[in-house]
Amino acid sequence: MKSSPAEVLPLGVAQLAVSDVSAGQVKARQDYVAQEVPVALVFNGISHAVMMASPADLEDFALGFSLTEGLLNNASELYGVEVRPMKDGIELHLEVSAACEWRLKERRRTLAGRTGCGLCGTDSLSQVHRELSAVHAFETTADAVLKATTELRQWQPVQQLTGATHAAAWADASGNILRVKEDVGRHNALDKLIGDLVRSQVNPSSGFLCITSRASFEMVQKTVAFGAGMLAAVSAPTALAVEVASSHNLMLAGYVRGTQLVAYSFPERIGLAPLNP
Repeated sequence: MKSSPAEVLPLGVAQLAVSDVSAGQVKARQDYVAQEVPVALVFNGISHAVMMASPADLEDFALGFSLTEGLLNNASELYGVEVRPMKDGIELHLEVSAACEWRLKERRRTLAGRTGCGLCGTDSLSQVHRELSAVHAFETTADAVLKATTELRQWQPVQQLTGATHAAAWADASGNILRVKEDVGRHNALDKLIGDLVRSQVNPSSGFLCITSRASFEMVQKTVAFGAGMLAAVSAPTALAVEVASSHNLMLAGYVRGTQLVAYSFPERIGLAPLNP
């Protein structure tokens, strides 16, 4: 998909002049690339994390990241977010409760710079496997899951222009896409979506999450932290992701593409036969 000069580009997209070589022919044209900027999260004046992210939906990112990383116990601990554009990136200044500030000081870390890195900078193994409650079971059909991932392609304007972003989506039990967030980092896209859902007081048991990436351990853990009962990924899960999903009552589907999917945990919740023990 290409944007016409008269169109307003989505936030997070830049237009550049390029030289295109195809079949031995060289052509000068305009191209569209995804923007990637350093985003620093600062809690009550304490610099905690620097992530590489798309410069859109940053208030949602601040809330979602803080919740899924266990920095906030609930949204009420976040009093406000100020977005401050800087010369070298963007600072998100979060005003949080005293209890949250104490937790930050207890597990002080700096997450430096890989795109949407979910665990970089974690300073102990105990912080990786967090104690999280099991999620409530969510049931739908395999057709609904396939419908959602198929429809998701139409909800990604930045990806359609640049080919460089991931998306995370929220779908209802019928497979209808209700909300989508895009980002250059898959973790960021999911954090932005979760932040939006929490801010809008969406019930985590009312739908399921879809992602356009692999289902890594971090993506499963963020899903469990939010409380959703199902995660559908267009690519493969890792063994640890399957283990965490199974132990937290999460239905996990991978390779959800076109007319196929693979159920890695609780297949009966999408109308398939249970797994053999």
